[in-house]
Amino acid sequence: MRRTLFAALALALSCTGHAATLFHNGRIRTLDEAQPLVEAMLVDDGGRVIALGDSSDLLERYADAARHDLAGAHVLPGLIDAHGHVAGLGSALLSADLVGATSKADIVRRLREFEANLPDGAWLTGRGWDQNRWENTDFPTAADLDEAFPGRPVWLRRVDGHAGWANSAALATVKRPLEGDWQPEGGLILRGGDGRATGVFIDTAMNLVDEAMPPPDRALRQRALDMAVAEAARLGLTGVHDAGVDLDTLALMRERADAGRLPIRIYAMADGDGATLDWLCENGAYAHPGGRLQMRAVKLYMDGALGSRGAALLRDYADDPGNRGLLVTAADRLAAAVTRADRCGIQVATHAIGDRGNRLVLDVYAALDAEGRDARRARIEHAQIVHPDDIARFAAEKVIASMQPVHATSDMPWAAARVGLQRLRGAYAWQRFGSHGTRMAFGSDFPVEAVNPFHGLYAAITRQDAEGQPEGGWLPDQRLDLLAALQGFTSGAAYAGFAEDDLGSLAVGKRADFIIVDRDVFSVPPAQVRATVVHSTWLDGRQVHPLLPAAGVAQ
Repeated sequence: MRRTLFAALALALSCTGHAATLFHNGRIRTLDEAQPLVEAMLVDDGGRVIALGDSSDLLERYADAARHDLAGAHVLPGLIDAHGHVAGLGSALLSADLVGATSKADIVRRLREFEANLPDGAWLTGRGWDQNRWENTDFPTAADLDEAFPGRPVWLRRVDGHAGWANSAALATVKRPLEGDWQPEGGLILRGGDGRATGVFIDTAMNLVDEAMPPPDRALRQRALDMAVAEAARLGLTGVHDAGVDLDTLALMRERADAGRLPIRIYAMADGDGATLDWLCENGAYAHPGGRLQMRAVKLYMDGALGSRGAALLRDYADDPGNRGLLVTAADRLAAAVTRADRCGIQVATHAIGDRGNRLVLDVYAALDAEGRDARRARIEHAQIVHPDDIARFAAEKVIASMQPVHATSDMPWAAARVGLQRLRGAYAWQRFGSHGTRMAFGSDFPVEAVNPFHGLYAAITRQDAEGQPEGGWLPDQRLDLLAALQGFTSGAAYAGFAEDDLGSLAVGKRADFIIVDRDVFSVPPAQVRATVVHSTWLDGRQVHPLLPAAGVAQ
């Protein structure tokens, strides 16, 4: 019906000369089965596609339309990251970048360079350390930072965001005594043989240090938000599902949306079973009239992360006997939160990484009314290590697997050590999920990983790192073809955000969200997909990156 209406509108435009723009002389990959490759696309003044086809035909039929010559450029539908953290990215852009650091000495060097521009008394923050990259893969300690930073508090988030590393000056600011054998619910304070905190905090234990830090002022938070959305648009994202947004951050986003200054679409998820979900249950799902911001989901947590051994496993960690990970949320509390959100008409997206964590979430979802499964679109975020018996449950129970392909290639050097070879059958198992008909939505989990969606596409089709290793790919039977990988970042993500009628492909009636890139990703070798450069990003047929002089970001 929608396509019929827009076809009628296109015919009317050809007669009236109503404002429209014809993008022509391009190679437009629509990802629409009806017209997968076209030369031209007509977009109405409201930003929707109203015609697709050959350049000569549309130039003749719509002679009065404004024209944009693509000059042979390659066009893809806008890419949607189904799991990122916009505020976290902004904070990371304002902190020391520790990604890829190969040793503690490398960490200290980077921190000293960053500290040179900090005022006296300010906390030194950073993100991205990963002890698995170091020669000694043991967790670091406060002492490793104290000599270089004896007086300034230092607080460094691990690459996965599930562990933090503090120096002694930061530990001294924590209001609760850290000694003893007590542990916070859903977290872990690492302690030495003397019962004193070593400086590493896992999952909810990080809150102890976070709460001691001076909060950033509103101006700094707004600057961080602006930097994050600009970076996402620059790299070809037209949408992000923001996994965990509080009311203050939503207010900042609303201000930017009101001012027409959001260059991406944000599908925000409330930050757990708290004040933001209270607000949603009281007021209903939120949607900004400009179409760039909405909140109709809640992000919950089941377990921790694999890299910090916090993912909940059915059996012990292979490299840490006696440890089966953490439940960040007790199963009965998760069930209560899921039931509450479902009754409020709010989509539930639950973080689960380990096989025990995934099974517990599936059990909670299965207890909900089966008749509401299609409308509910419940999601599991990450679904990294899943017991083979549970993979089929995703499709059977209509649960969306929201996965991050680049996690596989980041984790492959040490994943087997964590869980053993047997459990890898259910690890990052995209083909196995797909064989059952599971709906998959792809993202990056930025800033845990790089924002660039082409890194995720490359990981999905090769299961190799940036250097092309290992040869043939890691667990290569789970590689995807490029179309399936792209669908994860387009139609799959759109479906996971209830937006399949508007987004996910370039088709008549849908929004004209697209990117212009430097190559045809379908014809280049897989290794070249990762290096794709985005020349420009467009929402509703209007350029949002790079911004044209005096153009602003239209809403």
